[in-house]
Amino acid sequence: MNSIQYRVQFDFEIEFSNGGGLQGQGFRLDIDGDDIGDAELVDYIVRDLRLLMVGPARILNKQILVEAHKRKAGGLEHGATRYVDLSHTIEDGLVTYPGMPAAHICDYLSREYSREIYAEGTQFHIGRIDMVANTGTYIDCPSHRYEDGADLSQIRAEDCADLDAIVVRIAPSVKSIDVAYFRDLELRGRAVLVHTGWDRHFATPAYADGHPFLTEDAAVWLRDCGVKLVGIDSMNIDDTSRDDTRGKTRPVHSTLLGAGILIVEHLRNLAALPDEGFSFSAVPPKVKGMGTFPVRALAKIVG
Repeated sequence: MNSIQYRVQFDFEIEFSNGGGLQGQGFRLDIDGDDIGDAELVDYIVRDLRLLMVGPARILNKQILVEAHKRKAGGLEHGATRYVDLSHTIEDGLVTYPGMPAAHICDYLSREYSREIYAEGTQFHIGRIDMVANTGTYIDCPSHRYEDGADLSQIRAEDCADLDAIVVRIAPSVKSIDVAYFRDLELRGRAVLVHTGWDRHFATPAYADGHPFLTEDAAVWLRDCGVKLVGIDSMNIDDTSRDDTRGKTRPVHSTLLGAGILIVEHLRNLAALPDEGFSFSAVPPKVKGMGTFPVRALAKIVG
């Protein structure tokens, strides 16, 4: 039985940048929820009708209808692209890594104060954020671990964007993820995302208590197999227990970052991905002298 319950009906007007235009009345699409933005509807029209040279576009007379339909959610036909957000939201007061300070988000220039600066009817907002780099979903590059390692300004875009990716599923009962979980897999040149389900504890005290982690032998195997990036939906890719023999050496960070392999921690929503057949991106800002920074981690699925 089809589970989709919502459809949107609308008219549209599109102008082409090289002249002419296109109009539509009573156009309908299936959607996943009870609302959709005009810009997203324009994107669907452009993609579904394979339009080129699209200029200004307007959505008119939009209505949300509750009814089932056989078309795929969002109007995605075979070969279309969708994105899955794998990032946690950074908000005021968020503590990602227990023991580190919370993020503080505030106004630098409020809309109210901007009225005193700009012409009547014109206002802007400029925000300010104070946070440690280890906030939200973030990427580690070699300088996070090694003084002479590449920092965020030195890593290449091709090392963190549009990577062929694979998901490795780990049972909830498993905490120590050893090399056995990565054998017999095609790994070379790929982003390897480790799905433990631990993201369900994010921003709670349980998040740091007995979290899943990779072992050193797993890290060595991934390095030797030539992976490009390793991500995990857990508090840390290493064992962070307070046992002196395990919790302070960080062998996974040392092994992967020492080989120039990037690490993304605190992923979420990996259950929404297929095991393979998608690309992964986690692009940080180009900050000199910084080894870690939050990213918007995304999976791109075609078809």
